[in-house]
Amino acid sequence: MSKLYLVPSPIGNLADITYRAVKVLEEAALVLAEDTRTSGVLLKHYNINKPITPYHQHNEHKIVQHLLQQMQSGKVMALITDAGTPGISDPGFLLVRECIRGGVPVECLPGATAFVPALVNSGIPMNRFSFEGFPPLKKGRHTLFTQLATDERTLVFYESPHRLVRTLEDMIGYFGAERNCCVSRELTKMFEENKRGTLQEVHDYFKEKGVKGEIVLIVEGVS
Repeated sequence: MSKLYLVPSPIGNLADITYRAVKVLEEAALVLAEDTRTSGVLLKHYNINKPITPYHQHNEHKIVQHLLQQMQSGKVMALITDAGTPGISDPGFLLVRECIRGGVPVECLPGATAFVPALVNSGIPMNRFSFEGFPPLKKGRHTLFTQLATDERTLVFYESPHRLVRTLEDMIGYFGAERNCCVSRELTKMFEENKRGTLQEVHDYFKEKGVKGEIVLIVEGVS
């Protein structure tokens, strides 16, 4: 029976995967991976020997119809990304949309997503929040930060380590230096860190210390 499974993968600690996810990966005819080298480590760790093929933002438009045709003919596939749940600031949406249009069942397993533990342990209200993903580098950055400056919801961002300090600087300009925030980096890994404070305090801390690892940035909404 044809099907596409969206399988969350660990965001750092390889033990953070469900029994069901391992079973689905074992039973799928083909594993689609954002980076076959990264996913190969995970599959090897759990002794999963399945064909694996690249599926990422640079090739998804070229191969999506080919994959869809294979699933329509009865093939079961599992999509995983480097870390977390497919489609959350990662490839996945296009394939899901085409499967739905093409009559292929889609099922997303519950599992790891980086922003959830970062939000929960931030100490910032989480009853209402807006997930913004990676902020635009140039075009659209001013518009986005201007709109969000008056948003009462908690704001959730992903950011790369080499852009974090600049982003905090920009947010100080748009949101104010005293807005509370939390930067979570290397979640679930040996050197996990959650730095809480005002935008100014956190900016000064990482500007002096430097930044490494995957970043989730939580910013409180306007009072």
